[in-house]
Amino acid sequence: MKITVFHADECDRKKCTSIKMERLGKCRLVYNINKIPSGAIVLNPYAEKAVSYEDYRYVQRRGIVGLDCSWNEVSSSKKFFSLSKYHRSLPFLIATNPVNYGKPCILSTVEAIAATLYITRFKDEAHKILDGFKWGHTFLELNHDLLESYSEADTSVEVVEVQNAFLADNGINIGD
Repeated sequence: MKITVFHADECDRKKCTSIKMERLGKCRLVYNINKIPSGAIVLNPYAEKAVSYEDYRYVQRRGIVGLDCSWNEVSSSKKFFSLSKYHRSLPFLIATNPVNYGKPCILSTVEAIAATLYITRFKDEAHKILDGFKWGHTFLELNHDLLESYSEADTSVEVVEVQNAFLADNGINIGD
């Protein structure tokens, strides 16, 4: 599985999941935005389309790109949107990393990549990418039912429908 992470060098390197993934041989870090592979799925919380099984062949052939950077700055930057036509956002999930434990939708890079793998039905790879993170199994356990439901959806529209039904059933308004 081709996993690339653009690293903007804006984080605490001791807590950075991208740096640890590279050290474990699970991804390739790039520090130049122009080194991001074309045709890969780029994880971007501002993307209009959610990741789904529709993206299976892109993930299989071209891989996944995580953007490890300050999202406050990215939201106003057009350079990230020109990287690929395959930008995808993730549906509602709960972080279990030590920095953002229990916070909805604020995933570490490794959690985001694992979620993408799981949703696109690369479930074994999702488990493997989290090996080496002592809290990694917790991410899959806590989000298991949602990840399973998202992975059973065939399209981005269906993933969003699953998310919205879950949010409504649980009285969650992510705009709060």
